Formats: sequence, C-alpha cells, structure tokens
Amino acid sequence: MSAEAISSLPNDRAQHLLRVLIQRYISDGQPVGSRTLSKDPGLDLSPATIRNVMSDLEDMGLVSAPHTSAGRIPTAKGYRLFVDTLVRFRQPNDGDIDMLRTQIRRKADDAGALVASVSSMLSEITSLAGVVTVPRGQHTALRQIEFLPLSENRILTILVINDREVQNKILHTDRDYSSSELQQAANFINDHYAGIEMVHVRARIIEDLDKTRHSMNQAMREIISVAQSAMEGATSSTADFVLAGETNLMDFAELSDVDTLRRLFEAFSHKRMMLDLLDRSINADGVQIFIGEESGYKILDNCSVVTAPYHFDDDTIGVLGVIGPTRMAYDRVVPVVDITARLLRKALTQ
Repeated sequence: MSAEAISSLPNDRAQHLLRVLIQRYISDGQPVGSRTLSKDPGLDLSPATIRNVMSDLEDMGLVSAPHTSAGRIPTAKGYRLFVDTLVRFRQPNDGDIDMLRTQIRRKADDAGALVASVSSMLSEITSLAGVVTVPRGQHTALRQIEFLPLSENRILTILVINDREVQNKILHTDRDYSSSELQQAANFINDHYAGIEMVHVRARIIEDLDKTRHSMNQAMREIISVAQSAMEGATSSTADFVLAGETNLMDFAELSDVDTLRRLFEAFSHKRMMLDLLDRSINADGVQIFIGEESGYKILDNCSVVTAPYHFDDDTIGVLGVIGPTRMAYDRVVPVVDITARLLRKALTQ
C-alpha cells in the first residue's frame, strides 16, 4: 500500500490521526480512544470529530475496535500504510552504530562467530529477536541432479551440491525405469529446484507433486518422489540461521500467552518457516517488512519480520533481521536492520 493507498485517506488530518494512533498504540500497547487523541497538540480536534475520523478509518480497514474497549487499534493494513507512507524513520544513535561496527570488525574472520554476534546485537539494540542466516558459502544448494539406471530396480543418483561437491547415492525402486523416464524426471528437478537450498527442496517437491497430480505421468511422479530420499542428508551440517533474544517476545502482552509462545518457539526450532521467509528476502532490494498475515504463516499473524540481505562484493550471501510484534517501533527498527546490513557488507568486503 503506497501513494495510491494514502491518497484514499479522506484528508491530511486523517493521515495525522492515524499516525498518532499507531504511534501511541506502539508505545502503550493499549487501544487508543478519541479522548486520548484529542490531547495531541497536532490535531486540535474535538473528541466527536475524532470519533468520526476514526469511524472512517475503521470503514477503510485501517483500524479496528476490540470488543472490550471503546478505543481502536491498528490493523495489518493500517500498519502497512504507516510503514510505507507515514512513519518518520530515526537513525540509530552513534553508540549503537559504533558497537555494531566494532563487533562486526572483531568477528569478521570467523563466519560462525560473526553471525552469532550480529544476531545478538540486533536483539540487544531493538529489544526484539534477532536473526541472521549463515553465509551462503556455508549452505548447501542443489545445482544439478542426474539419474542412471542400474540393474535389479536400482537407480544411481548423482547430486551436485553448491558449485563442485558431488554426492552419489543408490536408490532402490519397485520397478525398472527407462533412461528416458529418468532423464525427464531429472530435467524437471533441475528446471524447478536448481539453486534452491537443499533444506527447502524436499518440502517444495512434496508441495509441487500434489499440485501436478493430474498433469504429470505416473512414472515421473514415482521417480521424483523416490528422489527425495536421495536428498535426505545432503543438507548443511551447520545451522542455517542463528536466532537470539527470542525471550524478548515474552515482554509483549499480545505474544506472552503460553500457548502462543510455545507455538512460536516450536516454529523457530523447526526452522522451515523462518528459512522460507528469509529466503524470500535474499534477492530483495533493501529492507523488507512482513506485517502480520503478509508472512503467509498463521503463527506470525501478530508478528512483524523486518529483514535485509547482506552482501559480499556483488553477491548476496545472507539475510539478517528482527522478529517482533506488529506494534514494534518501526521508526527505530527499520534503520537498525538497514545499517547493520550495510556495516556487515563493508566488513566482509574489507
């Protein structure tokens, strides 16, 4: 939601009121009523007029009224308009920048220590959860797969991982497959999954096989399904990302419910969700913000994830960011994530 969305707001006072409402809710975590807003020196409106404007904002889906309160809270749509057009970003203070720069330089020669340090610093500065992916040089991405028929219902699978690592595995099948059938299956995998992290390939194959159930012949489906086992164990032995400060999320009322926290921490530990979300940021141009349901994961409906890719020379090698509630202080968090990615790039290049 950008220029078009903000032009749909009734007038400047509606924009200002929405900004003040969101800033107040981010700060206090409580629904904001018209009486509270009427005390803002920039509005100079009566509570009745403010109620009318808030009713308009509610009709537009930008705020909502909790059942237990007469006040309003921002919706994901309201936050999106806020971060795209209304927020006034604040640069990190010099002390935070100096700490980031010093720690990154100190750990630059040790990738594992660097990732852990940056994750912890992001958490410390933002009071949220910090996350940093391991540099891609330590990941395992599928480059190519080939199948060769062997005797006695066996297939030799040749996996090329990253740029030069080759792994051979023998698969046992229920019947023999022809060279042309195997080539067709290999072509499908190479066309659709080459360059994707191995940790994601198997899950995506399962999803795609279900989608192509009616358009793919049985032999090809069987081969690709069996090939998943060849990819098992071909993933990196190192952690794919480092998460720090997740217990900070307990400080926010909307996330502090025991069941919510349990499901969040389980999702973090299983990794697939976060890796998928971070992978969607790897080729982004600068900071990306996933607000609530924009992540595509129900467990993150009350969360926002702010990410930025980091580079070595001209190659994008990882993603860093923070995870917090949707009412995070975007004005502070977004610049912190952005400058951390820039400092990390500078240190890695040097």
